[in-house]
Formats: sequence, C-alpha cells, structure tokens
Amino acid sequence: MVYCVDDDSTIRDIEVYTLEQTGFEARGFESGSALFEALSQEIPQLILLDVMLPGEDGLEILKRLRSAPEYRDIPVIMATAKGSEIDKISGLNLGADDYIVKPFGVMEMVARVSAVLRRTSKSESPVITAGSITLNEEEHTVTADGKKVLLTYKEFKLLSLLMKNKNIVFSRDKLMSEIWGIDYAGETRTVDMHIKTLRHKLGSAGGQIKTVIGVGYRLESEV
Repeated sequence: MVYCVDDDSTIRDIEVYTLEQTGFEARGFESGSALFEALSQEIPQLILLDVMLPGEDGLEILKRLRSAPEYRDIPVIMATAKGSEIDKISGLNLGADDYIVKPFGVMEMVARVSAVLRRTSKSESPVITAGSITLNEEEHTVTADGKKVLLTYKEFKLLSLLMKNKNIVFSRDKLMSEIWGIDYAGETRTVDMHIKTLRHKLGSAGGQIKTVIGVGYRLESEV
C-alpha cells in the first residue's frame, strides 16, 4: 500500500490511479490529519508526501513521522516544487528517503517508488518465487516448472529485477539503466531480444512476462 498526500485532488487522483495501474495498492489523502488517521488503522509500504500543504506542511509531517516509533521506518518520498533546493535539503536532512520534483511524469514517480521500496526492503531471503519460477540469488540458479534453466548473467539480472517487483511495469529505458547501467534512448532491441530469449528459456512460465504496449514489461505471479 502506498499513501499519496497532496491537497490538489487532480494530482492526488492521478498518483493513485497510476500506482494502481502499475500493480500497487494506493490511497490518497488531502492533509496531514487525514494521513495520521489512516496510519492509525494501517501502515503503508511507502508515503508520497507533498511539501506544499495547507496548515501542517510536508516537512512538519515528515518530522512527526520520524519522531514516532511506530511510523519512523516508513519510507517517504517528498514531492518538492521545481527549483526549491531548500525543500530537498530539508527533507533529506529530516529523513526523507528520496524526493521528486513537481511537475513530474507518472512513470518517473512509479520508478522512484519502486527504487525506494527495493532499497528499504527488509527481506533477506535469497530465494524469490513467482508462480512456477524460482530464483536463488546466492546460488545463481533458476527453475521453471521444476526444471533448471540456464541463463546468462544479464538474463539472470533481468529476471531477478522483474521477480523482485512483481506486477510493476518497467519501461525499456528503465530496464536498460537498471541492468546495463547506462541511460538509453531510442534503440530498444537489446531489451526486447533479452526478454524474447528469457521467455523462450522459461518455457510455459515465460508467459508470466507480459508486454505492456507502449510502456514496457512486467512479470505477473501467474501465467
């Protein structure tokens, strides 16, 4: 669950809708008071928090979160106004995990949410399972439908990234950056060819890797 706090209902609704369309559960709140009321009922995986809020602003809310034992470990991404360097610095100094500059693209928002959740994940198990696919990071092995699958280093990294972020859509550019470590624009054949080969090697389980037309790829828990 991701909580989105913004007093602009249009922005808030877009954030919630985009997150839900990319595999997250999300709820929107217009103020700090509404956020803390919800926190008393359910602790989210992450909070996307606007700095410019009426009344109690985002930085004051962040300070409250970090001073409360029950909330201090919730990852927080601050949404700051363009060019507001002091808000970025203040947020990071108060314990924000990341910031995003408004106005921002919705896929950048999803990418930042995913990145923060990966960094702050407390799961230490080297074994990841999705449907009939099992990946062991320590042993560097993969099985699909109970059969061992031999992957190249890049194929393994690609599958690992998708499995750690089940149901989350990755653009081709994002996959190129995460797996190959470079910014990539225009040419997409490298990613597409690796996905094609990965699907083939996984056999029937390869159907769990879905193409999202016009966006990129995601891995679903089942075929």
